[in-house]
Amino acid sequence: MAVVTLNRPEARNALTPEMLCLLADAFTLVRADDAIRVAILAGTGHAAFCAGGDLGSTLPLMTGARQAQDAFERRMLADPAVLAASSLRDFPLHKPVIAAINGACLAAGFEMVLGTDIRVAAEHASFGLPEVQRALIPFAGSMVRLPRQIPYALAMEMLLTGRPMNAATALSCGLVNHVVPAGQVMDKAHEIASHIAANGPVAVRAVKQTVLEASGLPLDVGYRLEDRAKREVFASDDAREGPRSFMEKRAPLYAGR
Repeated sequence: MAVVTLNRPEARNALTPEMLCLLADAFTLVRADDAIRVAILAGTGHAAFCAGGDLGSTLPLMTGARQAQDAFERRMLADPAVLAASSLRDFPLHKPVIAAINGACLAAGFEMVLGTDIRVAAEHASFGLPEVQRALIPFAGSMVRLPRQIPYALAMEMLLTGRPMNAATALSCGLVNHVVPAGQVMDKAHEIASHIAANGPVAVRAVKQTVLEASGLPLDVGYRLEDRAKREVFASDDAREGPRSFMEKRAPLYAGR
């Protein structure tokens, strides 16, 4: 299990170019390291999970209002993989990611959450895409992902007004899985991650990959992807170990192959 933490609480964890580069590196490591079966994405503090891109550094850099001043800023502008990986957008990651949302989740922070698989929110958390209020747009996946994850009319209200949604509403429309007291967010996220990490890793990856790749496709095409996953998973050593351990009444020993 890996925990990726946004650690800039004095600025509500607003994303600087350096943070975006380090996030991209972290998610690339999660993808590459076979020992990591699930990741938790969290923010330091209780005020905000992430307030979005830093309006004083990141956004002016992206609009051309200022020039790059260090290696991280130059890398963010030059390497498309930075924004892709840091926002979990157009970045194939077949390991589950759990968002632990302890506070305001806005703009680019919210867009990252839309790229996660399971979401735990504090009771005081809020969710919003205020970009249009600043004559900007949410460009890291929200215009495509949000209407697929919640009802169209709710998604359009969020996108077009920029007004936030509270945690109770997010739970009721299926945007988040669990709403808990602030002090229990990480505990709940770890509980879910532990359950996932105990499952067969080949099967878990195949489930996520198939669901993502089948999204929006005709049923017959999706079924072929499911058939592919079945062949790959059933040919694995883990697929033999799972039923065997059940019959032998012992905990399974999954090797991830």
